[in-house]
Amino acid sequence: MRIRRIDDAGAPELADYTQLTDVELRRVREPAEGLYLAESPKVIERALRAGHRPRSVLLLEEWIPRIEPLLVDHPEVPVYVGDSAQLAGLTGFHLHRGALASMHRPLARDPLALLRESRRLVVLEDLADHTNVGAIFRSIAALGADGVLLTPACADPLYRRAVRVSMGAVLQVPWARLPEWPVAGPMIRDAGYELAAFALREDAEDLADFVSDMPDRLALLFGTEGEGLTRRALASATRCVTIPMDHGVDSLNVATAAAVALWAVRAADRATRRD
Repeated sequence: MRIRRIDDAGAPELADYTQLTDVELRRVREPAEGLYLAESPKVIERALRAGHRPRSVLLLEEWIPRIEPLLVDHPEVPVYVGDSAQLAGLTGFHLHRGALASMHRPLARDPLALLRESRRLVVLEDLADHTNVGAIFRSIAALGADGVLLTPACADPLYRRAVRVSMGAVLQVPWARLPEWPVAGPMIRDAGYELAAFALREDAEDLADFVSDMPDRLALLFGTEGEGLTRRALASATRCVTIPMDHGVDSLNVATAAAVALWAVRAADRATRRD
């Protein structure tokens, strides 16, 4: 392991870790520079198991024994070590999880290939909150869907907060970017999918009724926080579904709604297999 003590936080080789709290800057910069950040030893380990290549690692001294075994197959990767004040000054936040790794971004997946390989998918339209994206990926990993399709404006699953909230599930669950709806809608339908939009509409089916007769291929479509699905997304859907609620509550957080829907689909699929 190539350990390098940090003498100058402004050194060019540390550029991957600067201004991490500036979401808009990082949102543009990380994909452009072909990198993402894995935070915590557990997430770093999952990234390496997924076959992703590290660029460098940044950590506190006491985390060296935990990280060293993970880098046995990557002896060339520099490991930058500093104290809490140095790392906070560099990144803009307290590195309480002990370690960050700058990782090479994997090649983008073809959405058509993901459609062909799958039976149960989640489609996310324009979600802006990385926390919600990460939470949905974690639910997908836990509840057994095959992958995620994202609209062009949807938040980056490989942004640090999304990776952290998902506990590394974004590194395990296959995902791909869709084109705009005029192309994406026919693409999903032509692949044999029922595209079920979750929305508050008068003609929406109760989720319990919907899962009573499951299609062979299903894509669950969820919209952005607050505004919900766009008219183009709704026009692309083949069915509309709602989660009935009591006590005057009109909607759930999108990550919660996705988890409820995924659980209902999994339960219906298991019941069908038992029958």
